[in-house]
Amino acid sequence: MQYAFEQYRDSADYIRSRIGDFTPETAMILGSGLGYLGDEVRDAAAVSYGDIPNFKVSTAPGHKGRLVFGRLEGKNVAVMQGRVHHYEGYSYEEASYAVRVLRLLGAENLIVTNAAGCVNTAWAPGDLMLITDHIKFFMESPLRGANLQEFGPRFPDASGLYTPALRETARRAAAELGVGLREGVYMYFPGPQYETPAEVRAARILGADAVGMSTAPEVITAGHCGMRVLGFTLLANMAAGILDQPLSEQEVLDAGEKCREKFSRLVLACLRRM
Repeated sequence: MQYAFEQYRDSADYIRSRIGDFTPETAMILGSGLGYLGDEVRDAAAVSYGDIPNFKVSTAPGHKGRLVFGRLEGKNVAVMQGRVHHYEGYSYEEASYAVRVLRLLGAENLIVTNAAGCVNTAWAPGDLMLITDHIKFFMESPLRGANLQEFGPRFPDASGLYTPALRETARRAAAELGVGLREGVYMYFPGPQYETPAEVRAARILGADAVGMSTAPEVITAGHCGMRVLGFTLLANMAAGILDQPLSEQEVLDAGEKCREKFSRLVLACLRRM
């Protein structure tokens, strides 16, 4: 299905009825094993996805499925504890629906995080990666169909989806904190099966440093509606075929918990500077 502008507005109006005149400056989409930052929001008001008109409910492990509004590091934020994926049976427009709603609520910035497989053999599980760009070849765009001019142009530029100024903010924050930060390209795969060893080899040849099943649809949508984007990947495991062992979702969740402290410090330091 394709959503009409009025449906996005209905969702925003419902949320507004729950949070009053609060306006989030920055939206945060927190992926597998990383949703704990939403629990640190002060003066929080939480809204379950299932209560919001037209929202879809996330079913992936480690995704709480709620929006948390409040103050974090002195900033007005809207934190998505969990995201909706294409592999859950949703269209790309459905998977990125929340981004446009948050834009209508006033969010100008988007911090997006994910846990992904590491393709770059010079790196290691537990490393954090600043996303400089992404590759998305599969299926349609979340912008497919009639363009909603209220959000952006028919043919949006994608040359700077991950905002250069925010990437520089992340570099400075990481240096000041002494947190190691890789920089690289994230490649989107639709899942839910993990990538094959042959696909991982192809991704490396194409210039990818990490592979995962989220983020690209939301970032494309955010770019279309004029949001500034900062993206981070937790390299949870080496991608298929690099090590002689199977992959599991528990490995991803365990990596998120192990890297919780340094990931939190980095993201919060960037938020303070935005």
